[in-house]
Amino acid sequence: MKFEYNNPVLKLRRRELRNKATDTEKILWQKLQRKQLRRHKFVRQYSVGPYILDFYCPKARLAIELDGFQHDSDEGKIYDQERTNYLATCDIKVIRFWNKEILSDLEKVISRIAGLLPPS
Repeated sequence: MKFEYNNPVLKLRRRELRNKATDTEKILWQKLQRKQLRRHKFVRQYSVGPYILDFYCPKARLAIELDGFQHDSDEGKIYDQERTNYLATCDIKVIRFWNKEILSDLEKVISRIAGLLPPS
């Protein structure tokens, strides 16, 4: 099965999401950008198929998603599970964090992400 990465149709939406990043996305990005975490490259707002990932590490095939209150609804949970299942078919592992985790214990979040990265 062939998967489409960074679909040109989604380019403007990806750019818009980068330009309107949430506070928690900005905080996490400060720790991920410029290969700061175990020398792994992360990108923001990377698309795989129809989905745009908050953060993605290509070498580790790891997607990081930050979730706000909308993800706590039944519809949000179903959507997130469908998305995770789709990404699994692309051999991409998804790790999710609540926005409040970024704000309350960023070092624990970074440690969990680092634990999923292969040696560089």
